[in-house]
Amino acid sequence: FQPIQIAATVTLNEAPEYPKEVNQIYQSRRDALVSGLQRIGWEVEPPQGTMFMWAPIPEPYRELGSIEFAKKLVTEAAVAVSPGVGFGPGGDGHVRFALIENEQRTAQAMRQLRKSLDRLD
Repeated sequence: FQPIQIAATVTLNEAPEYPKEVNQIYQSRRDALVSGLQRIGWEVEPPQGTMFMWAPIPEPYRELGSIEFAKKLVTEAAVAVSPGVGFGPGGDGHVRFALIENEQRTAQAMRQLRKSLDRLD
């Protein structure tokens, strides 16, 4: 889409520091999400170079499948994730997080997830 290409060209020419600033924002969001999930016992690896995080469903809940697990997170924790099966049959044991929220909202989501996962046990 040409208008977006033109806007990107202008931004890169007029504000060359902008991509670095955006990268720092997403790195901070990624770090908040990864550390928050790890603190509640969810084993995840930090993504490299993307605004999404692919996370294996924790073992006690894997048998639910990614759609049912994602539904439970929405209804029980008010946290939205994408079911991995939507990205192909091999993705059913995973969910995808998007790094779209700031660190404070991520911390809130981690508290909600912890309470929700405790109730699911």
